[in-house]
Parts: sequence; structure tokens; C-alpha cells
Amino acid sequence: MRLLQPCRYNGPMSSTQILSADTAGIATAAALLRAGELVAFPTETVYGLGGDALRPSAVAAIFAAKGRPASDPLIVHLASPDDLPRVTVSVPPVAERLATAFWPGPLTLVLPRAPNVPLAVTAGGPTVAVRLPAHPVARALIAAAGSPIAAPSANRFGHTSPTSAAHVLADLDGRIAAVVDGGPTPIGVESTVLDLSTPVPTLLRPGGVSLEALRELLGEVALGSRASPKETMRSPGLLERHYAPESALWLVVGPTDPARAWLRTEAEADLAAGRTVGLLVPDEDAALFAGLGAAIEPLGPADDHAAIARRLYAALRALDARAPGRILARDFGTSGLARALRDRLARAAAGRVVLLQGLTRQD
Repeated sequence: MRLLQPCRYNGPMSSTQILSADTAGIATAAALLRAGELVAFPTETVYGLGGDALRPSAVAAIFAAKGRPASDPLIVHLASPDDLPRVTVSVPPVAERLATAFWPGPLTLVLPRAPNVPLAVTAGGPTVAVRLPAHPVARALIAAAGSPIAAPSANRFGHTSPTSAAHVLADLDGRIAAVVDGGPTPIGVESTVLDLSTPVPTLLRPGGVSLEALRELLGEVALGSRASPKETMRSPGLLERHYAPESALWLVVGPTDPARAWLRTEAEADLAAGRTVGLLVPDEDAALFAGLGAAIEPLGPADDHAAIARRLYAALRALDARAPGRILARDFGTSGLARALRDRLARAAAGRVVLLQGLTRQD
């Protein structure tokens, strides 16, 4: 398998070991995982914080390093579909169809838990979330480790997800043994999560595999709802506040021109009152707002949702580092990958979502 060329971290000296994404680096990382240590590594979505999914002490270390509540389950990553019997007691035909169509790739399936999977992985629930990543470094590392790997995003719980090794170190330096530096992640938002334990397959989290693609294959796919912080969840990424910056983020949902007008009005009001403001917007909006005096992080062309997804978390981290009084962003609709963008921005906003006249939360 051809591995990606490593992209070396050039930041300050780290107490977490930084490994290259080559054969030697992967061998070192796999040895650490086999010893029960934690290793962050790139997937096609975001960087994951990996630990042996079948070793309770490693699973407990993941929760401790992230500061993650026990009610939020982990996704188990496999090297091959042949490993499914190690983590689930049954693989229904619908799961086989989905695996054939979308694995390896950014699709997580919720299936019945096998007894050897620690209950901490599943937040005490009867199901386990499983996927087969497409990133060659991730696949090589899991295979070399010889065990399924539990790997939530490699960041402090609730914070903006990491899409580079530098992002991982910003949150977890000194808390984990190593990070494999494979450069920026190619998709940039987390996997789609599909619950197959329900009568109708249910989309719990939109991601790199679109709702349209799932419905084309399966027909009916239901839409899940957000979870309570005290609820035992079947999947990560279901809390109202998640993927969030330190600065308060506001998301406006509506047609392009009214949304732009809302952004301008709000930004001008903040600036006139002596408050700082940040704008997380597509390139076209960044050009329109260039003279306002706001901090601006462009995301890419408005109609290129894949480019925006790749840029989203890096831009959000960069803007947050400038410590604006608040961050303003706009929505991109629900078509294809835009549904995942809306989900991440709405959760980063933690309820601060402005629906322009004539829209509902389902639009």
C-alpha cells in the first residue's frame, strides 16, 4: 500500500512524540498501541485519537485524555471488513450492502455490540459504532496494531476537531504518546453515522457520505435527533454543543442575499460598539466584507462544499486564535456535504442559530 508523504510538524518542541507517516513511523505507532498507549493518526475525515478498542485500560485513557464524558461512545475503526465479527455479534444484509458500497470510507455503522467490546466503548449501550477508514496511513496503522482501534477525534472534548498534527498537539500535547503526521486530512469533517439497530436505518450524524447517496442505495433513511447530555448515546457527535471554538459562534440560516445582509448588519453593529468580530465565510463573502474591519477567515468558493469542508476546522481554529468577541457564519443548505457543514456549524453555535423569516429548523 502506498503511504502518503509525511508533512512534518514545524511548531514548538512537543512532549508528545511526532512520527512520520512512513513505514518506520507506522511501526512505532503500532507498537505503542499494542502496549496500550494512545496515538493520534490521520483519517480521511479528521485526526483520530487511537487506542486498542478491546483493552479497557486503553479505552479509559482515551476518555481521560480528551476529558470526554462516559455517556459519549467511541467509534471503532477496522482494517478490514473481515474484522467485523470481532466487534459485532451480527452483520445484517443491509450492513453488507453499505460496506460494499461505501467502505473503505467515511461511513460509520451502528451494529449490535460483541461481548468482548468493553462497555465503556459503547457508553454502556448494546450497540457499537464501526467504520473502515479510507486513509492509507490509518489502514496501515490499524493493520499493524493487530486490533480494532477506538478513535474519537484527537482533541479536547467539545472543541473544534483537528485536521492536522498541529491541531492535535494544540489540544493534547503531553496527554498522549504520539501523533502520526500525515498532513491535512482530505475530507475535513467527521464520518456519516447510520444506525442500523432501528427498524428504518437512521442518520444520526451527517458526514462524508451524503443522505442522498444513502437513500439512493437503501430507499428510506430516517433522520435522527439531538441527544441530551445525560442520555446514553448510540453515536458521538449528537450533543447540541460540539466542535465548538472558545469564542461564541452565531450561525445564520437562510437565502444567500438575506444571510449576507444579516452578517453585514451584525458585524457593523459590533464594530460600531467597539467590539471585535470574526467572519467565517466563503470567498465571495470575504471579498464583499473586506473593508469592514472584521477578522475574516475565507472558506473557499461558496458552491464548492468539499473545499469548505476541508477548510472549515482549520479556519475556525485560526479565527478563534484571534479571540474575536464573537464569530459570525452563514449556512450552505442541506444538499450533499452541505448538510454536514450545517450540522457542524449549528453544533459549534450551541443553539445560537438565526433562522431568517419563512424558514424552520428543518429547512
